[in-house]
Amino acid sequence: MATHDDHRGRRVPLRWDRHLLGIEPLTAEEITKILDRARVLRHAQITGERPLAGQSVVTLFYEASTRTRASFEIAAQNLGATIVSIASSSSSVKKGETVWDTGRTLAAMEPGAIVCRHSSPGAPHLLAAAAESVGHTAIVNAGDGAHEHPTQALLDAMTLLDRLESLEGRTIAIIGDIAHSRVARSDLFLLTKLGARVLLCGPRSLVPRTLESLGGTIVRDVDDIIPVADAVMMLRVQFERMVGPPPFPSLGDYNRTYGLTVARAERMKSDAFVMHPGPMNRGIEIDPEVADGPTSVVAHQVRNGIAVRMAVLERAVGRGPWAGAS
Repeated sequence: MATHDDHRGRRVPLRWDRHLLGIEPLTAEEITKILDRARVLRHAQITGERPLAGQSVVTLFYEASTRTRASFEIAAQNLGATIVSIASSSSSVKKGETVWDTGRTLAAMEPGAIVCRHSSPGAPHLLAAAAESVGHTAIVNAGDGAHEHPTQALLDAMTLLDRLESLEGRTIAIIGDIAHSRVARSDLFLLTKLGARVLLCGPRSLVPRTLESLGGTIVRDVDDIIPVADAVMMLRVQFERMVGPPPFPSLGDYNRTYGLTVARAERMKSDAFVMHPGPMNRGIEIDPEVADGPTSVVAHQVRNGIAVRMAVLERAVGRGPWAGAS
């Protein structure tokens, strides 16, 4: 059982089997169990069983979101849960309430799960410690700063496995602003656990050499990656997380040097495909013709996100195949 510091610096035990705070603590077997359940839920009749009936799910978003928030709320609704949606702009956060106190307050109301997105790395971990100090509410990390985005990695893996059947020995390219990307970190943890080789590429300051310690291999020339990758994931440049000017002369220069242009896409392997976690900046990291073209599986990623988040919410509440787990 892992521990985490509470708001006073005391060590608090966390139940990793209930919370989903990141991909890093999960085993390959745990990841596979979530993905297997997501496949069942993807094909299940939505009008049938409601395993979360009588439960409530709180979505607590300190950062803006379209895909992730809507996906979690649709997933909760599909499972029969009542959804309580809270934005920091309309909550007691505006009055100075801390994450710790918000977590204790919400957990005391005994929802089945709290889904949290926050700009600070580690905020969901603190929320989990706060929740466990008063009850049994599970916390699901919907993205914390540039740290992790576990459900995005799970839906990415599900999308990859829909096409590749196995990730063992496969080559997956991640191109763009990796330094600021929580998606890239979670994908690195997950894809390498399932046996994939992950190639990283982007401007030097956005793909620091230290990322190789997470399991990726850095390749500086994007044109060396494109012909060998089984799948290419493009990431947007996260200008909002940068301090100072971007590390490239212009957006046009970035597109020419690192963007997935039509010409580059034509050099992909014949069965390779294109992914993007969104939101995308068309004409910068990816040309519109590629984003909407036949090799793009972006819409499939979004659809898989609902099934994955249904499985994650079942796990958090202890229903479905997780019912009765200690």
